[in-house]
Amino acid sequence: MDNNLSANDLLKKVRKIEIKTRALSHQIFAGEYHSAFKGRGMAFSEVREYQYGDDVRNMDWNVTARLRSPYVKVFEEERELTVVLLVDVSRSRLFGTSGMNKRDMIAEIAAVLSFSAIINNDKVGALFFSEKVEKFIPPKKGRSHLLHIIREIIEFQPTTDGTDISEALRYLTNAIKKKCTAFLLSDMLDVAEDGSPRYEEALKVAVNRHDLSVIEVYDPRERSIPDIGLVHIKDSETGKAAWVNTSDRRMRKAYEAWFDAVGQSSSRLFMKYNVDKVSVAVDSDYVRSLMTLFKNR
Repeated sequence: MDNNLSANDLLKKVRKIEIKTRALSHQIFAGEYHSAFKGRGMAFSEVREYQYGDDVRNMDWNVTARLRSPYVKVFEEERELTVVLLVDVSRSRLFGTSGMNKRDMIAEIAAVLSFSAIINNDKVGALFFSEKVEKFIPPKKGRSHLLHIIREIIEFQPTTDGTDISEALRYLTNAIKKKCTAFLLSDMLDVAEDGSPRYEEALKVAVNRHDLSVIEVYDPRERSIPDIGLVHIKDSETGKAAWVNTSDRRMRKAYEAWFDAVGQSSSRLFMKYNVDKVSVAVDSDYVRSLMTLFKNR
């Protein structure tokens, strides 16, 4: 928790997030969430004879061969889903230049997703990660459980500074055996020197078992440097510091080009494994981004 954030201030902050996001979940997201994710949780019910218009992908070829007549599998929607929030708690989440930092934006989005899940009678769990898995809160139902997750997102202090998305994805794969709906909330700044994502292998395994969506939260100031002369900068995760001449146009262009390369590389990766992803700036309206995520599924 912020050093100057008292327990009373924390409760007020949690309550403020609850009031705002619960209303959004009831008014806007519950229906979209239901149609976007409930349809993914389908359980086999029975077989029946093929009828004109049935999806041939649901054909039960074993029964068809045995009875010598076309039969299709009938599925019914599972009554509840398990939702797991993979929350990046690395030091870079504290960055913010527009009145809201990435941590606070992640907390609001996580709350919206959680309330939408609770409205639909789903269980919600959370996994907090930095360069290791810091904490896992097993999926449960109920408002008090949900508020506990939000409170943890706001006040949690990681024991390490860096980011390792692979660790989070591997933990998810091992800890949750039944298929779940998972949301990865992070700035996604976990890349090699060439800008390529370091988590491809773990992502490949996770998406084969779970329904994963990525919500990238970023500050626009991270992606471009203003011309403000000589400044001292420090990487919040590695601790490396240096003086940088921001008046050097070539330096600014190179910096922006690197971020563009990182974005393009991650986009290709998510397309390769059919992972839904949206980007949310801390100074933007996340409602539109989440609606886009839901409707594109």
